Amino acid sequence: MKTIADVAQYLTDAGVFFMATEDGDQPKCRPLGFKVLIGETLYFGIGDFKDVYKQMLKNPKVEINACKGGEWLRVYGTAVFEKDFAIADKVLENSPLKAIYNEETGNKMMIFHLENATAEFRGMMDIQDTLKF
Repeated sequence: MKTIADVAQYLTDAGVFFMATEDGDQPKCRPLGFKVLIGETLYFGIGDFKDVYKQMLKNPKVEINACKGGEWLRVYGTAVFEKDFAIADKVLENSPLKAIYNEETGNKMMIFHLENATAEFRGMMDIQDTLKF
């Protein structure tokens, strides 16, 4: 049985993964790479100045996909933004992203996790394992 650590490792192994949101009647998909597993919670980050953040505020349901060889991972759920910036501050401490997210630029990294989420580990024709979290 898969765990949230397996989800995080899959995303790490894939390198870049993609997150889809909804913008009115148009789906939007973009590449992401940032994620961090703290305890049993997998966090993601996006900029507060980006359209994706505004889209997620209107409709917090998202889907994340990553591919590795002939397999892929689908994760979907409801994004919940953290109110405490401690996670973002810690992540940005020694990161090149600090050049984008800082007091000078006014840009904030908005950290979120998924609730009521499902991760499907998939082959081309079937779901090999499912994790609800």
